[in-house]
Order: sequence, then structure tokens, then C-alpha cells
Amino acid sequence: QVQLVESGGGLVQPGGSLRLSCAASGSFFNINGMGWYRQAPGKQRELVADITSDDSTHYADSVKGRFTISRDNAQNTVYLIMSSLKPEDTAVYYCHADVGDYSSVTSYYERYDYWGQGTQVTVSS
Repeated sequence: QVQLVESGGGLVQPGGSLRLSCAASGSFFNINGMGWYRQAPGKQRELVADITSDDSTHYADSVKGRFTISRDNAQNTVYLIMSSLKPEDTAVYYCHADVGDYSSVTSYYERYDYWGQGTQVTVSS
């Protein structure tokens, strides 16, 4: 089983910055992609940014130039630095990990999706 523990959310004024962290722990062979999603009240969950195991990144258009995703493979941790925050960035932010492991049943390599519990980010004056 794999656990994703997020931290770093909170209340910030428009134009401010926050850093989110998500650490993966548990038993697994490797972590492929990691990413951040968000869900605002009344809206669907959407991708914010993701990063592959070789550090290739992808961002939603709404956050390009303002958010930066990075990861520390040795620590199984992904970060999201959010700058120039806007009220429309207010949402619950969820960490996601594409985890690979060898099945105890089939012995084949399989990939599993894991999610963090979510951390609230509120941008308001």
C-alpha cells in the first residue's frame, strides 16, 4: 500500500505564493508520473501540473508561468510552487502518483493510481 501525504496549503492574499509538498511512502517498486490536481466547489477536478520520472513537465494553461512543479526522486516527493496566486486558484489541491510494482498475484509489473487526501488553498484578501 502507498500513502501520499500533502502539506503546505493555507490562506494567502492575491499575488502571494505558496509551496505544496507531497511525499509518497509505503511499499512499491518505482514511481512514474506525479502531479497535482485541484477541485473548486461545484467544479470537476482538473489537472494543474504533472511531471514524469525524467522531469518532463506539463501545465494547465491557467497556471503556466505562475506555477512550477518539481520532484525529488530520492525522497519520493513532488512539489508545487505557486506564485502570483489569484482568487480563482482557490480549490482543494490533490497529489497524484502513478506507482509501479510487481503484482504478488501475477508477478507482472503493474501500475496503480494513488491520491492524497487533499489540501485546501484559499486565495483571498
